Amino acid sequence: MRRLPPLSALRAFEAAARHGSFKEAASELAVTPTAISHQIRTLEEHTGVALFDRQVRKVVLTEAGKALYPVLRDGFNTFELALQRLARPQVSQRVMISTTSAFMAYWLAPRVARFRALHPGIDLELHASDRAVALDGAGADLAIRYGRGEYPGMVAEPLFSDRFAPLASPDLGAASIADLHRLPLVDFRWEHQHPSNPTWERWFAAAGLAAGQIRPQLRFSDEAHAIGAVLAGQGVALLSLDLLAAELADGRLVQPFGPAIPGHTYHLVRSAGHAPAPHVEAALAWLRSQAAVAARLPG
Repeated sequence: MRRLPPLSALRAFEAAARHGSFKEAASELAVTPTAISHQIRTLEEHTGVALFDRQVRKVVLTEAGKALYPVLRDGFNTFELALQRLARPQVSQRVMISTTSAFMAYWLAPRVARFRALHPGIDLELHASDRAVALDGAGADLAIRYGRGEYPGMVAEPLFSDRFAPLASPDLGAASIADLHRLPLVDFRWEHQHPSNPTWERWFAAAGLAAGQIRPQLRFSDEAHAIGAVLAGQGVALLSLDLLAAELADGRLVQPFGPAIPGHTYHLVRSAGHAPAPHVEAALAWLRSQAAVAARLPG
């Protein structure tokens, strides 16, 4: 059981120590200087030590007072902050979105300022991983997953499908399929192997080339790193035209030749166990609108 002096005595001491004056402490606490003096005397009797050296025109903390003051000052500051937080309406809400590293870097992250402008009271937490995470609110609220739409136990809706074609930096001067013989071929490893993945082998078949005729010379473990290498002029890679629409539009990348082959579909995925909360529904609606805007862009 705590054996503490009256709270009024502690408040009086803290105010007097902060101001260095019983009079100013009395003004702050709306009592008389005599009342402040009595409260501090009560505290001194409780502790058994003098806390102030009472001089003619001022009061000065004793060593014991100097030791006690910062403890009470910090304590009252903590009380004030805690009460302010309780009194403030909790307007900020969080939505955690998980998606692949490449989609995060080249599609989602460049657009999030638009979401903040529309929904300043909703905080976005963005998780980039090529591996699926739990959609339970603790792991993530929403995911944008790339594949064929096979997500058991989840609510999945198509966001958009993409197309893949050879892309390169304009500095490489690629102009025709024949340039594949002189330029490094860049590739990356798909997290899940499937015959319908948009791979170089599929592209070679669509272009009428033998799959073993030209072999990739630079391989990456993920798509985002392959994109970075192509932007840096390291070679030609088979990449998504839709994911890199901005880079194609501003000339950082070019599609020197075709054909383009179909990829998979990006899906909005969430738990089927409950209806989304309003702030999560706001994020869903915004993602749908951004995909619709991107689909209307020329390309």
